[in-house]
Amino acid sequence: MLVLLPPSEGKAATGEGAPLDLGSLVLPGLTGAREAVLDALVALCREDEGTALEVLGIGEGLRGELARNAELRTAAALPAGGLYTGVLYDNLGLAELAPSARARAEESIVVFSGLWGVVRITDRIPPYRCSGGTKLPRLGGLAAHWRKPMAAAMPELAGDGLVLDLRSSAYAALWKPTGEVASRTATVRVLHERVVNGVTKRSVVSHFNKATKGRLLRQLLESGAEPGSPAELVDALRDAKFTVETQAPTAGKPWALDVVVAEL
Repeated sequence: MLVLLPPSEGKAATGEGAPLDLGSLVLPGLTGAREAVLDALVALCREDEGTALEVLGIGEGLRGELARNAELRTAAALPAGGLYTGVLYDNLGLAELAPSARARAEESIVVFSGLWGVVRITDRIPPYRCSGGTKLPRLGGLAAHWRKPMAAAMPELAGDGLVLDLRSSAYAALWKPTGEVASRTATVRVLHERVVNGVTKRSVVSHFNKATKGRLLRQLLESGAEPGSPAELVDALRDAKFTVETQAPTAGKPWALDVVVAEL
């Protein structure tokens, strides 16, 4: 199983070791594309702070993020699994996993990123600020930048097993499974169900979505379940007491799973 996660805006404040080594990251064939984004981001943050704040979509209170971006090549790095924080990662709780579950996490999880493309949770990267929807002045939109190199590289990671896609839309745009890979890919949407004035309503709520995806993945890792197809994933999630609804799959398209929750 390959698990696709989004990054998080929340990140550790500092690294804790040697600086970035681009060649050590998963899928070294993406190194050229990574270099291009890194060069454009560093140049932006060194040359024009006003423009950088606007491009990165951050306010004056986060101006310090620009200085951090400007020094990405020499800043201390740390494993991606320790870098990302936020609701999904808090509920996944990588640091608290038992050794066997942690080993499964390291083997199966990759995190998508506007800056790095994709990294394993063991890959060492420095704290940074660059969302997937960013349009860098010297490079353009990051989704468009990553689409071709990711299309060439990602099937290698996908292998011949299940692909569990838990990404948000901004990061799903970096790579869209196609063909045979798509047919064994499952995307997950979390719906919050509640009763309002006697009427049952469902909606997508960011906090429920992120928290549930983190808990769902944690339970899969801890259970030792090894689903090899979207259908087997549905069975595993239902065994873990999640309410899962499926839409009839279309040939060459990912399975779409709805996980319905009433409370966290």
